[in-house]
Amino acid sequence: MKAVSVALGVAAAMLALPSPASEALAKKHNCLACHAADKKLVGPSYKEVAAKYAKDQGAQAKLADKVKKGGQGVWGQVPMPPNPSVPDADVQALVKWILSQK
Repeated sequence: MKAVSVALGVAAAMLALPSPASEALAKKHNCLACHAADKKLVGPSYKEVAAKYAKDQGAQAKLADKVKKGGQGVWGQVPMPPNPSVPDADVQALVKWILSQK
């Protein structure tokens, strides 16, 4: 029983760590030019986004759509440009990672 508790604790700790693959995707697709994990740059920080959408069950789909199509007005007047060339699988991974930020 103790081994199970330890294993669950290790698994939970690993889930709390930033995903290197998702950080790499953010770099690859130039997301970090406008966003940072914990401070506002041109756009909101990933932590701000995660907090804003924490209780929104449709957040994954909304944010994936916003990444692909762009948007304006939610975080101010600076528009987020569309990113239609980012593969859907990468968009989904990025949004999942962003929503996991604490």
